[in-house]
Amino acid sequence: MPVKTHKFNSRFFHALVLISVFVLLAGCQSPRAISEPASANAKPTAPPNTGAITSPAAESTDHRQLVVMLGDSLTAGYGLDAAMAWPALLQQRLDEKGLRYRVVNKGISGDTSAGGLRRIEDALQGDVKLMVLELGGNDLLRGLSVADLKKNLSQMIEIAQRRKITVILAGMEAPPNYGADFTHDFRNVYRDLAKQYKVILIPFFLEGVGGIESLNQPDGIHPNEKGAVIVMENVWHVLEPVLGRR
Repeated sequence: MPVKTHKFNSRFFHALVLISVFVLLAGCQSPRAISEPASANAKPTAPPNTGAITSPAAESTDHRQLVVMLGDSLTAGYGLDAAMAWPALLQQRLDEKGLRYRVVNKGISGDTSAGGLRRIEDALQGDVKLMVLELGGNDLLRGLSVADLKKNLSQMIEIAQRRKITVILAGMEAPPNYGADFTHDFRNVYRDLAKQYKVILIPFFLEGVGGIESLNQPDGIHPNEKGAVIVMENVWHVLEPVLGRR
């Protein structure tokens, strides 16, 4: 499948440079604190499973096919009310379109690709038809290897594909201060996997949001409510044709 490229927002580079400085300054903190900085005005992280159905009893009578969002704080909706996280906004879009799918939010703040791999079997329980895989940002911030990121993502894709689950891979970008070779290698993890496994690629998950102050929370990392709408549209742009074919 051809890989679509998008014009990259240079302001995102600046934001990621600042994030990298933050990581260096916060070296004595826990890994979770580094990747998910505390904010005095931050709201509680959206819990997993922020779809329309929340209680086990209700889920047992809900026969919609599942769309699982496996990711980190960007998917969990860090700093936002659960209803404003992009997976919840996507559920609203599906309902408006009369498409009978239930979005299951499996985003966990601070998670790495290794963490996603450990919990993917549980995340894919039920009649799952599609998975949006959004991981790698915390691997970058914690200095984990590109090789391990690629290996973990590839194993998650293979697990999903063995179950006949369609995968949408959300690509991320590294800042230029990591060096040209590293930024190239990090970007190509997602592009290479998309080609290898013939999965759908969102070249840059935060396209149109990353580095834009008015679309992010005060930490400069996590989208605010306006930014979450744009992230949802980035996902919807590639998801809608897949659902149409189904």
